[in-house]
Amino acid sequence: MNRRRFIGAAAGLFAATSRAAKGQQPGRIYRIGLLTFDARTSPTWDAFVQRMHEHGWAEGKNFVVDRRSVEGRSETVATLAKELVTQDVDVIIAGGTEATLAAREATGTIPIVGIALGDPLGAGLVASLARPGGNVTGSSFQGTELTGKQLELIKEAFPGISRVAVLVNLTNASHAPRVKEAAIAAHKLKLQLDVVEAGQVSQLDAAFAGIVSNRDEAVLVLTDPLFDREADRIAYLAGAKRVPAIYGRRERVLNGGLMSYGASFSDLFRETADYVDKILRGAKPADLPIKQPTHFELIVNMKTAKALGLTIPQSLLLRADEVIQ
Repeated sequence: MNRRRFIGAAAGLFAATSRAAKGQQPGRIYRIGLLTFDARTSPTWDAFVQRMHEHGWAEGKNFVVDRRSVEGRSETVATLAKELVTQDVDVIIAGGTEATLAAREATGTIPIVGIALGDPLGAGLVASLARPGGNVTGSSFQGTELTGKQLELIKEAFPGISRVAVLVNLTNASHAPRVKEAAIAAHKLKLQLDVVEAGQVSQLDAAFAGIVSNRDEAVLVLTDPLFDREADRIAYLAGAKRVPAIYGRRERVLNGGLMSYGASFSDLFRETADYVDKILRGAKPADLPIKQPTHFELIVNMKTAKALGLTIPQSLLLRADEVIQ
């Protein structure tokens, strides 16, 4: 190698090394803000920590997490987002559309990585999925796009049904477009769709009473922080009213739900770690495209099916990623 090539190669290596080391300056501990609606994030949070470890990060050694959880008080999300900004965090991880909107309202400069965004473009969080353009990036669980498929699965599981409810929380910015998608899918499937709203815990009992009075034969429970936090209550009500329920998260089936179809939230948290790693090393959220899930899980709980006296078609069970016996 001649001298000119050597100098050029050395300069390139130095630049690459400098970029790679940017996020792990010796002795510095980076601060990650976590804004969620529910503090119970394991095992999904464990997936994040493990992936960060694979990138060379160790919690307590070169990064710490400043946690803020709404815990059922949606009105506090804006205040908690502002608190994180005052803590001079290097990046904010926001769980869901509402938390991400609150974080962006609180800061236009601190990088924000949203997890499981229902419709980031429709919610106005990004300029485009390929090039977000601001200080927000993250992952979508394609909630709107999956709504039709979830209704198709209900119809496949129970071919004879004609009436279905969708449980929504219209304070969730991502639910309105999902309701529209559900209406389109229901029309194609020749299903009568009843939209049943519950924006507070106190409204859940009345919501399921309404499902029964409407004679709905199944219910699609949209993914939502309130519904996630009250998963045990919803599973109990669905069982008590003998209404089969389908969800967007595997964890809800573990709580006693009948079926779920959606992206793996553990995968979403691992992808979040990938983006946090890139940002701490100097990448800009504006240049990091919104990640789209590539694998969707179908989970069926046969214990719940038997308790409800339901028969799930074998063709559906054979396609399931997991069948809980």
